[in-house]
Amino acid sequence: MATTLVISDLHLGGRGGTDVLRKPEVRATLLAALRGVDRLVLLGDVLELRHGPIGEALRASEHFFREIGETMAGREVVLVAGNHDHQLIVPWLERRARAHVPRRLGLEQWVAPARASWAAAQMAAWLGDASTTVAYPGLWLRDDVYATHGHLLDLFSTIPTFERIGAAITTRVVGGEVPEEATLDDFLARLEPVYAWVDAIARHATSGGAARGTGSSARAYELLAGSGPRPLRARLMGAVFPLIVAALSRAGLGPLSADLTGPELRRAMLRAMGEVVRRLGIEAEHVIFGHSHRAGPLPDDELDEWTASTGTRLHNSGCWVYEQLFVAGAAGESPYWPGAAIRVVDDAPPALERLLADLSAEDLAA
Repeated sequence: MATTLVISDLHLGGRGGTDVLRKPEVRATLLAALRGVDRLVLLGDVLELRHGPIGEALRASEHFFREIGETMAGREVVLVAGNHDHQLIVPWLERRARAHVPRRLGLEQWVAPARASWAAAQMAAWLGDASTTVAYPGLWLRDDVYATHGHLLDLFSTIPTFERIGAAITTRVVGGEVPEEATLDDFLARLEPVYAWVDAIARHATSGGAARGTGSSARAYELLAGSGPRPLRARLMGAVFPLIVAALSRAGLGPLSADLTGPELRRAMLRAMGEVVRRLGIEAEHVIFGHSHRAGPLPDDELDEWTASTGTRLHNSGCWVYEQLFVAGAAGESPYWPGAAIRVVDDAPPALERLLADLSAEDLAA
């Protein structure tokens, strides 16, 4: 029996203190879940590299990688780069680009950590006796199960995030929308310039500087979609925001939606990921992705929403960050509650697990 455990969006080393795996008791829960696991897939945004220099995030995450390495000794660990830790694969992508005619990128490239980046090599060193490799932009877990971080969906999302708007601008510069039958290079041509700009800001950030800026999306959500009495500025923002979004759409940077309710965030994410599956021609019965931090499908979710137009079933690996704005309600009830993992065993469908559902907000908050 071969078992793979997939987790994503750990955001280790972030300055906001929301990465729950910095807590030894939380790491112990994950380590216990790894008993009997043959392969651990860290499916992107493992490090938070947008809050400051890369060395800062690495130093803060050393204990995590050493403990994972001890637990997974003799077994496999796969690192996948996301958008917040895109720097893990940038040196390899840059070397590839030096070729006169770079080889076309497929759905699965295997790269030795030392060739991926010095940061990936350092992570592999801390992982010790685990067999560590880098896969980009994803990997086939079985012939019918494909896993990728999911940040490519930002090109099709209707949620007006910074990356969605930035990608829309670069799309106009590089010559139009992603083709119906696209390659990974078509996506990267529109997304990598946004990542490079953000990464450069983080590289030169003073203490706390970048961290303040990265919370803007969460603060906007609090103002626009929060429940209960809201101050005047929130009501004004709620009135003006739809006008701003409509103007961006008219400018050709959409289509975008001003609806930031939980159901619409979920639907927008699933529609966009389904479009990635279709345009990249991912012929899989199941696709596992992260990025949105919204685990699923959950028992009360409509399964039709989690099925792409191609018939592929979508699965989201959630996150390991505690964002108070997104975890309202009783412990473990929010779809954004940290501690999600997806277990893939033999021929069974991928199964979502909530490893931290029994922990309280007090246990997880910074």
